[in-house]
Parts: sequence; C-alpha cells; structure tokens
Amino acid sequence: MKLTRRQFLKIFGASAVGAGITSLYNPALVEALAADDGKPPVIWIQGAGCNGCSVSLLNTVHPKIAEVLLHIISLRYHPALMAGTGKTAFDVIYEVAEEFKGKYIVVLEGGIPTAEDGAYCTVGEYNGRHVKLTDLIDFLVPNAAALVAVGACAAFGGIPKGKPNPTGVKGFAEYTGKTVVNVSGCPVHPDWIVGTLVHVLHYGMPELDKHNRPKLFYGKNLHDNCPNYSYFAKGKFAEKLSDDGCLVNIGCKGPMTYADCPLRHWNSGVNWCIGSGTGCIACTEPNFPDAASQMYAKLPDDMIPS
Repeated sequence: MKLTRRQFLKIFGASAVGAGITSLYNPALVEALAADDGKPPVIWIQGAGCNGCSVSLLNTVHPKIAEVLLHIISLRYHPALMAGTGKTAFDVIYEVAEEFKGKYIVVLEGGIPTAEDGAYCTVGEYNGRHVKLTDLIDFLVPNAAALVAVGACAAFGGIPKGKPNPTGVKGFAEYTGKTVVNVSGCPVHPDWIVGTLVHVLHYGMPELDKHNRPKLFYGKNLHDNCPNYSYFAKGKFAEKLSDDGCLVNIGCKGPMTYADCPLRHWNSGVNWCIGSGTGCIACTEPNFPDAASQMYAKLPDDMIPS
C-alpha cells in the first residue's frame, strides 16, 4: 500500500470536529509507512529544555507511539528513550552519521546554550571527553538531509532564552544559519511532531510559513478560529477569567498566534487552553515567552471590530 499526499493531508489535517490523526485511517497509515524500508534514520538530540516535547510525543495515540518510533520514523538515537547510555549510546550517533551521510535527519529538542563556548550544556562523554551540545550539532549538521526543531526552545530559544538569557541560548536556525523546519510550541502537539517528520521523510520539505513552520499545522490564525470570536465580533470583552467574553484584554495572545489548537485540541482531543478557561500564551511564536508575559492594557485600536 502506498500513502498518497492526498491521504496524508486527510490524515494529519485538522478537521472541523478537532480530530487529530484519526483511528479510521490509522491501519492504512501504519501499513503504508512501515512498508517503506528506505526510511532515513532520525537522530534526536536534546539541549536546554524540560523534555516536555518528548513527553508530548509519547502521548501519540493514532498511530501508537511504538509504531511511530519503530516503524514510521526510524528513530535511532534519543537520550531519554533508548536503553543504552554512555559510549554505547554515542556510538549509535557516529555510526549512523557515517553510514547514512547526507541521508539522516537531525531533530533538536531544547535550546542551544552558546555562552562560555557552549559549556552550559554537556550532552555526554565520549572517549574520556565531555561532549557539548554545540560540538554534537557542529558534527551532525553538515551532513544531515534535514534539520527539525521540535518545541519553542529548539525553534526560537523559548523559555531558556527568556531575558536576561545568561547562558546565551539560541534556536537551531539562529545557531546553525541553516534552513530548519520549526515545529514550535511549549510543548508541541504530538500530531505536529509526527506529521512533520512523516512529511519530511516521505514527501520532502513541507510548505513553510515565514518562520519556517509547516503551514499544515501553523497556517491558520488561532484568534480567527477561536470559539470566543463571536464575543470579539460583538465587542464583548472579559474583565476577569470567569467572565463570558473575548479574553484578549486580559492577556490572551490568540490574535498574534498561528496554530491549529482550536481545531485539533490536546490530550487526544479532550480540550485546549481557551477551552479550559484561560487565554492563549502564544507558545508557538518566536517571541515566546517574553512577549507572552506582557499583558495588553487594552485591545489595540486596529483590532476593534467595525
């Protein structure tokens, strides 16, 4: 069975009922992708972060995470998921880099500390030498087929880069100067991770927005699809979180945010931030978290409904 691009978009595209990767198409997805023996290996490395995006990935439901890791994306190295440690684990990185030169995919989770020559982030020890994250990235990036930043920290620096940023954290693209597919969010929705990796592996680079995020998941303005938009259109704004009304005047960053959260939902489609009674913090955007910590004094004049 061969998965067509049309089928892929149908599976991973957000639907009006907020379904993620639906169980209806799950058997076809797994069979089609597992049948491809030419999958490039994925090396997943971690920097300054909290492991939250890996935890989100482990919450993948359709297909099950074991099928994703073993049959769909050919994950060869992940420091938090693999059984091996130390030299045994690092051997995998160097073996894959040598055997699949120009074909492997590097996934970065977490920001890249650059102050003090990268000393703030040591990712392991190899042959008696501490290996810094910057060393590993410098080694892997030149011969990688694609670079993917998973999470706000890897994409744009995220919380570790927040002012005053004492460890000099940078995002993947900022550090390397290369084209990086940014799968941003804090944490990332599991559908966004799996969908992006599958697209890169089987269809090449997805269509990206101006921040190099896949338009498949980040192509829609969150505010325009918010269930509270009708309140906004009527000029009804909440003054506290328990009020009915648009939450933009009490800090919701939906108007500046691009993601399909209102349609996809989280926790296997259970709910999302605004659905649970709080505002959007714009965790998918490049200026998170610093801009998200600033509350609107009032709705900007150019956003007032006519």
